[in-house]
Amino acid sequence: MSSRAERPGSADDADAGNARPPLTLYLVKRLELVIRALLDDVLRPLGLTTLQYTALTVLQNKGALSSAQLARRSFLRPQTMHEMVLTLEKRGLIERGPDEGNRRVLLASLTADGRRLLAECAPAVQELEDELLADLSPGQRVTFREGLEHGAAALAAVSEARRS
Repeated sequence: MSSRAERPGSADDADAGNARPPLTLYLVKRLELVIRALLDDVLRPLGLTTLQYTALTVLQNKGALSSAQLARRSFLRPQTMHEMVLTLEKRGLIERGPDEGNRRVLLASLTADGRRLLAECAPAVQELEDELLADLSPGQRVTFREGLEHGAAALAAVSEARRS
C-alpha cells in the first residue's frame, strides 16, 4: 500500500493527480486533536486536564449528575469517569450527595472551588475559541457552529439507532 493511501489529507495527496479532499470526519478529528493539545497546554498550569475541564463544564451547564450521566455527557467510559470523579472530589472541586429520587445514586455537583477554578480557566479557553474563529466572518461563525451542531446531532441519532 502506498504512503498516499495511508495519509489522507497529506501533501502527497496533491501529487496523486486525482487527489480527493480528506473526509470531513478526518478534518473534525484533526481539529479535535489540535484543540485537545492546546487546551491541555493552557489548563495544565491551573492543575486540570482537558477531560477534567470538560466534566466540570458539563456540571456547570447541566447541574448535578450521576457519574454515569456525567460520563455520557463528557464522552468518557463510566470506569474512567468514576476515577475522575474521585480525583475531582478529593481536590474539592465537586461534591457528591444522594439523589432525592433514588438514594442509591450519588449526584456530583460543582463546589465553590470548582466554580472559581472554571472562572480562572475561562479567559484562556475563550482566547483559544477566539483564535479558532478569528478569520471567519460573523456569518461564517454561525454557519460553522450550525454545521458542527448538525453533525453531532446526526451522528448521535445514528449511534442511538444502532444501540436500539
